[in-house]
Amino acid sequence: MKIRLICVGKLKERFYTEAVSEFAKRLSRFCDLEILELPDEKVADSPSPAEIERVKTAECRRIADKLSPTEYVVALDPRGRQLSSEELSGELSAIMLSGRSRISFIIGGSHGLTQELKAKADLVLSFSRMTFSHQIFRIMLLEQIYRAFKILNGEPYHK
Repeated sequence: MKIRLICVGKLKERFYTEAVSEFAKRLSRFCDLEILELPDEKVADSPSPAEIERVKTAECRRIADKLSPTEYVVALDPRGRQLSSEELSGELSAIMLSGRSRISFIIGGSHGLTQELKAKADLVLSFSRMTFSHQIFRIMLLEQIYRAFKILNGEPYHK
């Protein structure tokens, strides 16, 4: 199974990159992990609604260019469907059994994803209605993917 994270923006701080590296190492026994970082758009401190829409459109166009019609796409959005860790594990199992060989998880920029891109996703997933920084969220997502694989394999993982 190939898992790909498509993320807008780069991790800069060492403690974030170290956490991502740790989960990438742990996941290597379950899947082939790829993390694709796309550039974020520059935006003013107090952007207008039109400027926000321009930024989201440009970022989501770059994301869409990386997607294949054969992969399973999960868009992360606070208004998406919330799953328990066990339910996420079940979703991953169902996707693998469906014959799809790659799952792409999309983490948008600071202004989120366009409706158009979310509509193209197979699943719009939410971890919470709260807002998280993109750096922290990337780590949380990797941890949950790792936990899902541990559950799938009947291996213990702390609760």
